[in-house]
Amino acid sequence: MASALKVSTARTLSVTFCSSVNGGGVPARKGKSAARYVGSAMERAAVRDEVDRWFATHLPPDLYAGPLEVRVDREEVLAVGPVAEPDLDAATSDGLRAAACGAAVHRFREATREVRTRTALEAEQLFGRKVSWGATCGPVRVLFTSLSVPVMTRLRIAEREVLDVLVDASVARSRSDALAWCVRLVGQHEAEWLEELQGALTHVEKVRAAGPKSSQAQGEDAS
Repeated sequence: MASALKVSTARTLSVTFCSSVNGGGVPARKGKSAARYVGSAMERAAVRDEVDRWFATHLPPDLYAGPLEVRVDREEVLAVGPVAEPDLDAATSDGLRAAACGAAVHRFREATREVRTRTALEAEQLFGRKVSWGATCGPVRVLFTSLSVPVMTRLRIAEREVLDVLVDASVARSRSDALAWCVRLVGQHEAEWLEELQGALTHVEKVRAAGPKSSQAQGEDAS
């Protein structure tokens, strides 16, 4: 009986989430729930906003020392928030400050494990994604858990040679590691451009959604 109730509750939460997203202008995908499928930039933004609102109402307000940074893709929800910095003397070296901040993050991780685990289980049922956590403190940023998802690609010889050079130079351990290194490098050095690109895609999709309906849709409305 308890097991059946748990499954029923999870389904109800999922339906509520999908209705909320679709009600906000996100088109439903045939055969796939909006909670799981995130294709366009506008859909990703809508799901991210929904996840933000859910965490804001389900996490203890004093869990983190500041606003929570939430990132969402098809597989994972990553929630990272700030931890209060230790009260150190202004003359403290950068190395000692980093060590103290690292210790503060470790204490936070242990002290909040139970509430984070409980919240993650509920969110995973609702959003259909793995929930991962992290924390920042001064110069320290630590991800407690985070998925590593394989992504398949095809590369021509010139592109493979780039990966092989990175491997030969011991920058990366393998071609897959070298490819991940390249992605991280682009993310670090082109973050502003990627953000502008994401915003442009979202704007285009909003304009397209607000455009005139097709003749078929108009005919359906008339009937």
